[in-house]
Amino acid sequence: MRPIFYTVFLATFLLQGATAMAQETDATEESSASDDLSLGESVGPAVGQQYISQEFGDWEMRCVKVPEGELEPCNLYQLLENDEGVAVAEFNLFRLPPGARAAAGATIVVPLETLLTQQLTLAVDGANARRYPFTFCNAGGCVARLGFTEAEVQQFRRGNVATVRLVPAADPNFEVVLDVSLTGFTAGFEELGTQE
Repeated sequence: MRPIFYTVFLATFLLQGATAMAQETDATEESSASDDLSLGESVGPAVGQQYISQEFGDWEMRCVKVPEGELEPCNLYQLLENDEGVAVAEFNLFRLPPGARAAAGATIVVPLETLLTQQLTLAVDGANARRYPFTFCNAGGCVARLGFTEAEVQQFRRGNVATVRLVPAADPNFEVVLDVSLTGFTAGFEELGTQE
């Protein structure tokens, strides 16, 4: 009886040792296999690709990557949402060269279902509302191109919130009013000045 017990014990012991060795071998093989694997490297934006350079409060500075040594065009961007948090419009603002009639320009993109004849109205803190025509529409929406004088830029700097008003084509008696936060505008606009 003792030899059978001894044989079973020896077989179990050898099996455990073989299993442990196999696990060590597998771990070693996995380790050496993983040493041959590339973990990749971070790739920045490609030339011609838009990227977020910085954030200023509720504004993003978006730039387009250009070849080394060239000046990247940048603008301030804000996505405008309605009361339910649904994205409705995009606001892109950029500086214009000194000496131009306008100190800054903007493009506002709204949905295709906008009643274009009602145009777009912009006001800062509920005052000095101005109406702007839409310039064109494409698959991405309808675009209004706006120019701001230095005095109007100063209103943005001092203001808390601007409002964009538009009218849907499906319901001409209804207004959509979107808030444009001015938090971070001054710092972002100053940074745009360093991009020139």
